[in-house]
Amino acid sequence: MILPIAAYGSPVLRKVCDEINDDYPNLDSLIADMWETMYNSNGVGLAAPQINIPIRLFIMDSEQIFENQEENEKDEYPDSPGYKGVFINAHIVELKGKEWAYNEGCLSIPKIREDVLRNEEATIEFDDENFVTHTKTFNGLTARIILHEYDHTEGKLFIDYLKPLKRKLLKRKLDDISKGKIKMDYRMIFPK
Repeated sequence: MILPIAAYGSPVLRKVCDEINDDYPNLDSLIADMWETMYNSNGVGLAAPQINIPIRLFIMDSEQIFENQEENEKDEYPDSPGYKGVFINAHIVELKGKEWAYNEGCLSIPKIREDVLRNEEATIEFDDENFVTHTKTFNGLTARIILHEYDHTEGKLFIDYLKPLKRKLLKRKLDDISKGKIKMDYRMIFPK
């Protein structure tokens, strides 16, 4: 089932999310719905707070980026062929490498893209959909997507990394999003 995406201004996007355990109700169908929603929205990641559920759960698929690259883009990022997975109760263990800029967007903040600095490498401890615990190190675009989605479970948005002047310049666009004054080709829910 395709779920609506919570728009900028929705209180759930600013909550530090709760951990869950393996008896969380209907978790398998929730994860399946999240995959369907993410792909329907042309996203590469989706966190539970973006569908109005404040739990520490996100999904991501950087494999699709590498599958759709042009020939001249091959070998541009070190994490080819990418990674696809479910992250439950994720916590950052370590950030390494220099920060690098990449133009990020967010399904909850449509039609706004900005350069964001993030570390090259991230080591994350998380449970998969079967509640098997992993500690893995990711780099490149995969690390960036994971850090972006992880931030959602911490109540942070990519625009929080922008300089104050840049955020001020985006204020009208952000206000329009929170008021529902935006047309998207995927379902959204707006703050009341």
